[in-house]
Amino acid sequence: MNPFEMVVAIVVIVTIGRVLQARYGVVRDKRGNRHSLRHDDSATEAENRRLREELTAMKDRLAVLERLATDDNDSGARLDREIEKLRDRP
Repeated sequence: MNPFEMVVAIVVIVTIGRVLQARYGVVRDKRGNRHSLRHDDSATEAENRRLREELTAMKDRLAVLERLATDDNDSGARLDREIEKLRDRP
């Protein structure tokens, strides 16, 4: 193996190692200690659950707005009811 091939092999090995570290959330601090970025605590899970519920509510509202925009709105009272339903939601 000539020196050029050896340098290329070392660079490839280091690059693969760095990609795997980034993929699995391993970082090093200033002293060289390894730390994992993955935390499975209850606060993160609660925040994720809240954001999913909010996203579901937004999708529901968007569906109503799409229906209002595309339906044939012959009745103004029906449109008013749909708008009031949207206002009542948090």
